[in-house]
Amino acid sequence: MCRDIDECATGRNTCGSEQTCFNTIGSYACQCPPGYQKNGDRCVDRDECVSSHYCMHRCVNTQGSYYCECNAGHKLASNNHSCVDVNECEAQSPCQHHCYNLIGSFLCQCEQGYELAPDMVSCQDIDECSLSSYMCQYQCVNNPGSYFCECPQGYQLQGTRLCQDINECETGTHNCQDDEMCWNYYGGFRCYPRNPCEAPYIQTSENRCICRSQNDCQGLSPSIVYKYMSIQADRTVPADIFQIQATNIYTNTHNTFRIKSGNEAGEFFLRRSSNVSAMLVLTKPLSGPREYIVDLEMVTHHLTMNYRSSSVLRLTIIVGPYAF
Repeated sequence: MCRDIDECATGRNTCGSEQTCFNTIGSYACQCPPGYQKNGDRCVDRDECVSSHYCMHRCVNTQGSYYCECNAGHKLASNNHSCVDVNECEAQSPCQHHCYNLIGSFLCQCEQGYELAPDMVSCQDIDECSLSSYMCQYQCVNNPGSYFCECPQGYQLQGTRLCQDINECETGTHNCQDDEMCWNYYGGFRCYPRNPCEAPYIQTSENRCICRSQNDCQGLSPSIVYKYMSIQADRTVPADIFQIQATNIYTNTHNTFRIKSGNEAGEFFLRRSSNVSAMLVLTKPLSGPREYIVDLEMVTHHLTMNYRSSSVLRLTIIVGPYAF
């Protein structure tokens, strides 16, 4: 009767030291450890990453084994094969302002008035003043995350960007004396005497001066009416700015109008509108602050009596310092 010889127990086998010997009926078998496979009589590493594996993203082969890796923004699950998203916003708080988690990544956003820096996580101030010259009518001042508009002296903000003249005469923030009247202009005010008449003229009403002495008034206009107005600097031309009109209308008369003085540089032109009125036209842009005193004369020709008379309107034009 024959009985099996256990080659593994007797040492009658050719298994290598890294191999495990398994006895069989009439023979034996050499088995490689897990992660290895036989190549002839030798055990060589089995590349699990080439054959089927269970890694969700990437497989990394090692001697006798393998491990799984995940793409950026993910981490291995507890089974060491699957990959789950990493919530960077909770784990790291990488963003300077606001962090929004995405699958496999995250997104940073900045508060209003800021923009993302090149590193895509930091926030840097937006200089709104450099974006456009129309942000503010006068001056734009940048602040971290915002900006504000400033107006020059004599003006106040209207809304958020426009500048509006402060009427110092109405608010009482002027220094005119009791015998002076306050006249507001764009960007400031001026004090003028309540009685503007100079000898030989005498005041007959708030803004009218009459010359009654025949001897002293020879060659002078019988009356001068004082008016004041304000215009903005750099105004578009031509522009109608003031109308002169006869206060008394007589039959059989013909009126002519002219600029008697104050137009040496040709900034103005007087256009006759009708027999009783004319329009003062601005012909050149004016810079301010500056004051112009223009005498507008109306000459009346009495046709039936062959009589001529004249009156003067002395117009003080104050040009503001700015175009608003």
